[in-house]
Amino acid sequence: MKLSEIKNHLSNIETVAFVLADGTYVPEHFHVTEVGLITKNFIDCGGTVRNETVVNFQLWDAHDFEHRLKPKKLLDIITLSEKILGIGDYEIEVEYQTKETVGKYDLEFNGKDFTLLNKQTACLASDQCGVPSAKPKMKLSEIQAQTSCCTPGGSCC
Repeated sequence: MKLSEIKNHLSNIETVAFVLADGTYVPEHFHVTEVGLITKNFIDCGGTVRNETVVNFQLWDAHDFEHRLKPKKLLDIITLSEKILGIGDYEIEVEYQTKETVGKYDLEFNGKDFTLLNKQTACLASDQCGVPSAKPKMKLSEIQAQTSCCTPGGSCC
């Protein structure tokens, strides 16, 4: 989801809720502790230099049980971040602390709540490093029978 999309959704909802892909909700008393601009400059395994820029939201589960972030307040935080940091209309990445570690998530809107989608790694130069895009499917009937050393009475087992 791009920054313009979340701003549009925030203008049309009454409460802000984030839900993990497994259906678990981020506690309703969460804080957005950071809105930032992250630029990653890197080289892939094929030698191509790449550049990726995302808007980063960090969610924090504070023990401030009376806190409820309203859509207008989040819009105000985003607007200030755009102005001060010069943030453009980039994709949003969300950081959220689960039990094990800080996770990074993509963001989607399901019509009511914002969904944190698990990110996946991928090879960006698969055409150069020899990793097949999919495992070839074979029928057992097409595989030639191989002789085995383990035949009845063969004493190999």
